[in-house]
Amino acid sequence: MNNLRQTWQQLQQGMRRDRVFDFIAENRMPFRGQGHMALPGVVDVSHGTLLYLENVSVSFDGFRALNNLTLYIDDGELRCIIGPNGAGKTTMMDVITGKTRPDSGNAFFGQTLDLTRMSETDIANAGIGRKFQKPTVFPRHSAFENLELALQADRRPWHTMRHRLTPTQQLQIEETLHTIGLLAERDRPAALLSHGQKQWLEIGMLLVQNPRLLLVDEPVAGMTHQEMEQTAQLLTHLAGRHSVVVVEHDMDFVRSIARRVTVLHEGSVLAEGTMDEVQNNPRVVEVYLGE
Repeated sequence: MNNLRQTWQQLQQGMRRDRVFDFIAENRMPFRGQGHMALPGVVDVSHGTLLYLENVSVSFDGFRALNNLTLYIDDGELRCIIGPNGAGKTTMMDVITGKTRPDSGNAFFGQTLDLTRMSETDIANAGIGRKFQKPTVFPRHSAFENLELALQADRRPWHTMRHRLTPTQQLQIEETLHTIGLLAERDRPAALLSHGQKQWLEIGMLLVQNPRLLLVDEPVAGMTHQEMEQTAQLLTHLAGRHSVVVVEHDMDFVRSIARRVTVLHEGSVLAEGTMDEVQNNPRVVEVYLGE
């Protein structure tokens, strides 16, 4: 318990910005944006669309990483994003999470939340979670404790020191462990989990934050075939309750989960449709799949 409490205190001092759960160190109070207020998970999807990217452009030292990118993600949708290196996939996720500000264009979460005017913390609080390719869990803590540390809660020092799990939080963690397939590993230190299990644990650390949108970057890199199959089952299970955007290079994996696929090339959408439609698109074959 003392070890866990020390980690809570370390979270108060902030975490590396490249960690998927860096925002859990922040005070998880209601989001306050530019002239409006919203609670996490309260997003206007009255038109059925959760994420709007419209004519978004980003340049770095003269290189245009995004070039008038327009992309819409529906509420509860599972979308796969593919494309060659340098296509703009990472920059797109950076714009969505507030890490990069676009030079031009619009990025909205629901009808009212302007992502270009919000901080990374506010965006996370509003319900957008991002999982990076490399798992970043707390290795000395158990799977259960990792999820406890990621819980949406008040992180002010006094509340942190007095923190005790409520029955509802206990149940939430247990249900999340079941969802990610780690219930039997609940007391096992994260350092002893397999690579795939660490990836699932990190997804679980996002799930306990109750995100509306999950951005998942190359989730099956380095996994065994069996772990890939379990990851496919997990992501398809999450769709509907969450919108899930998966960036991945493994075409067999993409085919196993794909409902709609978007192909990026040189910072804009090259093609979009079912996996069969994309794979039979001559331009996609030329610039990406032909590799």
